[in-house]
Amino acid sequence: MTQEQTLAPVISLAQSVQAGLVGHETLVERLMTAILAGGHVLIEGPPGLAKTRAVKRLAAGLSGSFARIQCTPDLMPSDITGTQVFRPDGGRFDFLPGPIFHELVLVDEINRAPPKVQSALLEAMAESQVTAGGTTRTLSDPFMVVATQNSIEHEGTFPLPEAQLDRFLLHLDLALPGATAERAILDLVEAEGQAQTPPPVAEKLGGEAIRAARRAVAGIHLAPALKDFIVRLVVATRESTGGPLEGFVEHAVSPRGSLALAACARARAALKGRDHALPEDVEALAADVLSHRLIPSWRATSEGLSSRDLVAQLLAHVRPW
Repeated sequence: MTQEQTLAPVISLAQSVQAGLVGHETLVERLMTAILAGGHVLIEGPPGLAKTRAVKRLAAGLSGSFARIQCTPDLMPSDITGTQVFRPDGGRFDFLPGPIFHELVLVDEINRAPPKVQSALLEAMAESQVTAGGTTRTLSDPFMVVATQNSIEHEGTFPLPEAQLDRFLLHLDLALPGATAERAILDLVEAEGQAQTPPPVAEKLGGEAIRAARRAVAGIHLAPALKDFIVRLVVATRESTGGPLEGFVEHAVSPRGSLALAACARARAALKGRDHALPEDVEALAADVLSHRLIPSWRATSEGLSSRDLVAQLLAHVRPW
């Protein structure tokens, strides 16, 4: 089977997900990129931007199981991983798996979950396994976490630790739509209300098809010069003198950033129908891949520069060739 045939179901799914959304082409592309690269996604933005809707649309197009976890400050790790239940009739304990054992897991408002829950999520995201009741259990393959968090409300929240942020392949920052997109949203919701059914989803994508697509993506060509470009971008965040971000970085990007950027560039190239990645793939993905792995210094913060601003400066100074 050719690369085009292998990736056709994935591209069809992307089109179906997009059909139920307005102005979220980038969000859909990033979700499909994460599926192909085998990573997790953190979506941040104000309420009402269809974050949950997008993930539910994605879940409707996958044949695997789906679960949603609504995070609250009183959430316990066992609410996610599962718990041991005593069976009086048999005089034994049985393990009841939690929602983390599904293939696609939506963790809504993840920053409302307390640190112990976030630690349990970290093991699942990093190792694709869960340790509960003294036993380690392997999660499904494929396994993907899509988390959301509210960017404008911080009361009663727990900031995600850097180690967990680093486990997200992509961090998306959604903005409010413009007038044209807002009008299109009104029309879409009105049409759905009259039809009383959501837009149709393409044929469901199964686990074997996803694994085959990932193998095809792994074969996408990444030229040595493009690998050098990725490395120069990441290493530039660590240069203490003479670099474009001198004095603006508290903690630089680790090698996991290079690996993530390379994997995402291959996946984006595949979604665009190419058998090779281009500098434009790296440049388009750099902010979503690197920003949450980069901690600005006090100097940068005092000047109003976010991590995404720093990545933009990085791209302006570090060129592909």
